Amino acid sequence: MLIVGLGNPGKKFENTRHNIGFSVIDQFAKKNNFPAFKLDKKSNALISERGEVLLAKPQTFMNESGKAARVLNSKYKASSIIVVHDDIDLPLGKIKIVKSRGSAGHKGVESIIKELGSEDFIRVRIGILPETGKPENPEKFVLKKFGAKEKEILESVINKAVSALETVIKDGDGLEKVMNEYNR
Repeated sequence: MLIVGLGNPGKKFENTRHNIGFSVIDQFAKKNNFPAFKLDKKSNALISERGEVLLAKPQTFMNESGKAARVLNSKYKASSIIVVHDDIDLPLGKIKIVKSRGSAGHKGVESIIKELGSEDFIRVRIGILPETGKPENPEKFVLKKFGAKEKEILESVINKAVSALETVIKDGDGLEKVMNEYNR
């Protein structure tokens, strides 16, 4: 199983809304005792592998994430793919798990669909929409860091996403059950 967390590389983008996929992958790796991430040069992704699970954080910019996913999927012959990413259409604190859906305008997901030639993967969508509603300029908003009040919610939603990933891995074919449990 390949789990891809989406984000942008570099210190400048650390802890931004667009990098919540990286944050979830990091927390998942820590909680489940994965080895340190190492750069896989061929895919240009930081990877960590334990058992049947390969974690990946593409080191391209968001809109080129699909290249890493394609190379890793080809190299490791993943049984399934899960993509963890931010979603400005969901309120901060909410997650939604979907399968075989379009990108809904998310450039990283668009890139993965294009490079894999398929929408047949699971997405863990993590809400970043502020209480004040959709910002006027979403492209700039997603590159901003979370505020102090939001960080409390963020910690909880990251842990919830980690639990959802653990459940998907453990239950395998029980995706419908997992979606019912976490899509509230």
